[in-house]
Amino acid sequence: MNRNIMFALVGGLAAGFLAGYFVFGGGSRDAAPPAAATAAPIMPAPSLGGALPGATPGSMPTGPMLPSAEAQARIAQVQAALLADPKNHDAWVALGNEYFDSHQAQKAVEAYDKALALKPGDPNVLTDQGVMYRQLGQFDKALATFQKANKLQPNHVQSLFNIGIVYANDLDKPAEAAKAWNRVLALAPTSDQAAQARQMLSQLKK
Repeated sequence: MNRNIMFALVGGLAAGFLAGYFVFGGGSRDAAPPAAATAAPIMPAPSLGGALPGATPGSMPTGPMLPSAEAQARIAQVQAALLADPKNHDAWVALGNEYFDSHQAQKAVEAYDKALALKPGDPNVLTDQGVMYRQLGQFDKALATFQKANKLQPNHVQSLFNIGIVYANDLDKPAEAAKAWNRVLALAPTSDQAAQARQMLSQLKK
């Protein structure tokens, strides 16, 4: 599945502008302050697997939820495949993606760990894992995971964009966020990430 961005669509981690910086709200994390307005999801990487039926690519549920019957069936199918072949890297990624889509962040992190143990250094899997760490409120781990993805592949725009999100919204370091987003503009000036980075940079200046 392509988890690439669909900007300004609700259903992802909601972003609001308040006092010149962004505040993202999501499932198990601290709730965003009131008066939040514009929405924009943190952007996981494109990776294997499938979204829940009707889900917007690049979006995540905003609150606790139970997996749908279809998702539960897919999870059971992947788990059965892993029982037969525990070293199936793609199956671990697919399982992580199913947990990602059904808002089971801790299980997603663990499944991605298994995939990364088999094939280290995949920036897409690392970026998806970083999103899950962020959903768990583990912002330092999320940042470190995004940074690792970007170090492995310096032109990996999605992880770089997410570095800016964590700096701006979770760690209150707008100057570091600006550095990350300006790098997005330099690396991929015509990308969707760049368009969103420009919007966010303009808000940082207010």
